[in-house]
Amino acid sequence: MIIIDSFVKFVLKPLVGLWVIWLIATSIGATLQEQKIWKNPKLPSLTPFALLKVFLLNIMWMGLSQFGVLLTPLYMLATGTRTTRDYGHNIVERYVGQVLIKMFVGRRVEIRGIENLPPLNPGSPAPVMIANHDSQLDIAAVYYLNRSWRWIAKSSVFILPGVGQLMFIGGHVFIDRVKKNNKSFTGTRNLYVKSNESLQEGVPMFFFPQGTRRLGERLPFKDGAFKIAKENGSIMIPISIEIPLTAWNSNYPFDTKVAPIVLTIHKPIESKDFKEVEALKEKCFETIYSVLPDFTKQS
Repeated sequence: MIIIDSFVKFVLKPLVGLWVIWLIATSIGATLQEQKIWKNPKLPSLTPFALLKVFLLNIMWMGLSQFGVLLTPLYMLATGTRTTRDYGHNIVERYVGQVLIKMFVGRRVEIRGIENLPPLNPGSPAPVMIANHDSQLDIAAVYYLNRSWRWIAKSSVFILPGVGQLMFIGGHVFIDRVKKNNKSFTGTRNLYVKSNESLQEGVPMFFFPQGTRRLGERLPFKDGAFKIAKENGSIMIPISIEIPLTAWNSNYPFDTKVAPIVLTIHKPIESKDFKEVEALKEKCFETIYSVLPDFTKQS
């Protein structure tokens, strides 16, 4: 009993305290990042209530993810499985993503072109799914597609409370950022090797090819996703994510009549039909943005 009390007092409580501090600190950082996106003069600035929702969403995201990670051993014991990917990705990630949207943004996500989604078991090589990246909400909203895939994430994401560890047990791909001559580059070796393995296993890869989140701008797409698709002969599934300008600034959940996030799944694009990566990239760019408002043309 004395040993247990000492463990709780000198080990468990300090660890929980540090975790809570790190959770709050990272949630504040994520809130400031989201606020920065909405400081674009062509977008509405986030209200104090909106910022509170962003902060609470991040607290819940990391907290629920951490809870799911802690339950992993119980899941493995109960099911007798030796792998964690299905539990981490298809159960915990999907549940958390959908719950967060319902708690902070709206009761539903509108999906258009659902017939263009690949089947649950797409075979080999699996498709490459790509989408525009406007907000934190993108990552949560796409779980309404109810499909499996692997994300690409920087290795630094692993230290995020709950979320990083959940991505690890979900079997996603971590890459490093390498600095050379004061410029930052993606560690491409792991990106291509792991992505190719996933596609050949029949598991789609999901990319945000613009990289950085931007709602008021249309950043050019990077080559990675398109080179991987061509190398494997995969079809590409372009997805347009439309975040309403009232997504954060509405009075939801007190007012439930809010504009939904809209996911438009376009017809698959055959990577084999394009000789050059640049042409494939341009086609996907035009397809994704064909149904989205162009804030760059608004005064």
